[in-house]
Amino acid sequence: MGFQRREVVLACGEVRDYDAAAWHDTIVWVRDGEVELETIDGTGQRFGVGAVLCLAGLPLRVLRNPGPGAATLVAIRRNQTDSFSAQAPSYSC
Repeated sequence: MGFQRREVVLACGEVRDYDAAAWHDTIVWVRDGEVELETIDGTGQRFGVGAVLCLAGLPLRVLRNPGPGAATLVAIRRNQTDSFSAQAPSYSC
């Protein structure tokens, strides 16, 4: 299979430090709830159900769930060994 899927659930009010490596080469879909992304300068932007995000390489400080219920993020990442990966072996023609 060419992809890995994981779910990240943020409880009501939960705040998680941003880890750039955890989001490298990943597309994120907000399946439930709402997530707020706070930058290192303190500004925030909220994204709700259906939002599709790329969190790699952003100047973020934390991810926060501002809502009354849980927020679920579905993260999809390519396997490191697929044929499009930079780590995949090269083939000569």
